Amino acid sequence: MPTITIDNTDYDLDSLSDAAKAQIANLQTVDRRIAGLQEELAIHQTARIAYANALKVQLPNSGEADRAQISWPDA
Repeated sequence: MPTITIDNTDYDLDSLSDAAKAQIANLQTVDRRIAGLQEELAIHQTARIAYANALKVQLPNSGEADRAQISWPDA
């Protein structure tokens, strides 16, 4: 008997309606997508840091290659 816990209440999956099971499936799909997007964001943040540090090394009088703090001009 598989169960799911929602708001600290256990529910028997077999006893739920098809509509409830569909919503659970939707939640699982969205949770997987959110996890994937979080991984993708982490990859992009890491790349941004690397690009900013590479830029800092290329600038005149750049000193150390610490994490670059970049301010963009107003567009």
